[in-house]
Amino acid sequence: MSEPIREVRRRIRTDHRQLVESVDDCADRVADRWDTARTTDGSAVVDSLRSELERTGSLERLRLTLVDVVAAAGYELPAEPVATPPYVVVTSRGPILRATIDPGRFVIRFDAFEVVRNRASDRPPAYRRRDGTRITISLE
Repeated sequence: MSEPIREVRRRIRTDHRQLVESVDDCADRVADRWDTARTTDGSAVVDSLRSELERTGSLERLRLTLVDVVAAAGYELPAEPVATPPYVVVTSRGPILRATIDPGRFVIRFDAFEVVRNRASDRPPAYRRRDGTRITISLE
């Protein structure tokens, strides 16, 4: 693992722990509305999660976190990011932060849901709430 990725992971775990907890709480509220432990409506997962993140102010905090962790890693962003694509994207798995910096692109995933693929190819994938939110950081 490279030093910038270690620094970003450390910063998220320490200084942005409450944001991770908020993403986790938002994902719990989304999944609590389902009739079962999973759903096949990926669009509803995205829309509901985005709404919860906006309602709690977490969407804007994700943007601010991106600015902070890029600076903590010793890089500068070429422009001020906004809480919309391409910087902050809400997917059916959870929010993703992206920043293009000098050595490449930082990608920080907050995976709150997992995709469960069915062996029968005619059935759509399902989305299930993970036990917590997994953070994955890469420099591509």
